[in-house]
Amino acid sequence: MRQPPDEAAPTAPRRERRKERTREHVYAAAVALFSRQGYADTSVAQIAEQAGIGRGTFFNYFPHKDCLINIWTQERVRKLHRRLAPRLQDASDTVGALRACMSTLSDLNEEEPELSAAMLTAWIQTGRLLQPGPPLGAILTGIVEQGRARGEIHTAASAEQIAGALRDLYIGALHRWSRPTADRAHGRLDTELQQALNLLLHGLTPHRPPPRPRPGAGVSARADTRTASSR
Repeated sequence: MRQPPDEAAPTAPRRERRKERTREHVYAAAVALFSRQGYADTSVAQIAEQAGIGRGTFFNYFPHKDCLINIWTQERVRKLHRRLAPRLQDASDTVGALRACMSTLSDLNEEEPELSAAMLTAWIQTGRLLQPGPPLGAILTGIVEQGRARGEIHTAASAEQIAGALRDLYIGALHRWSRPTADRAHGRLDTELQQALNLLLHGLTPHRPPPRPRPGAGVSARADTRTASSR
């Protein structure tokens, strides 16, 4: 007996591709609105209208608006890994690797200044900056651990502590840079990041050897000690 053609097999992949295209379209609409008016001031209804779908349809693709932050963050991390990998290979030492990391982060933010500023605000408002184990922390920890293995890092602080300080340095500079558009001149973020990195690497005070004792000071001190003990 001849079997009817199985139409379900090709239909399912087409349906999935169509669903994925719609999802990407909604995400692009949301990102465009975030760039123009910020994350907090963008509603789900506005995103749905921008994407040409119903408000209820939005939730078929994203359970809540915060999911858009996660997607954007994941994409940013992928870009960071992709761009940073060859720069790390070219770095001659740990300092060079840290500088490359900061420059790559700067490039990513300066390419989309309005969106980067909007998403940083969203991170702060939703508490994501305080979450443990952020992706950037893992990248920085890896750089520090490699530097310690090569004998280029001599502090007693753990790799996680150092990476945390470096991440805080980056977030602080990014927050200052993300303020009004007039402050977002090209290259300004990288300049501030490199200066802050210099401060962290070299400290606030110059490294000076301990003062040498004055001639005769040791003899005088010992004599005073003997005199005091004989009383």
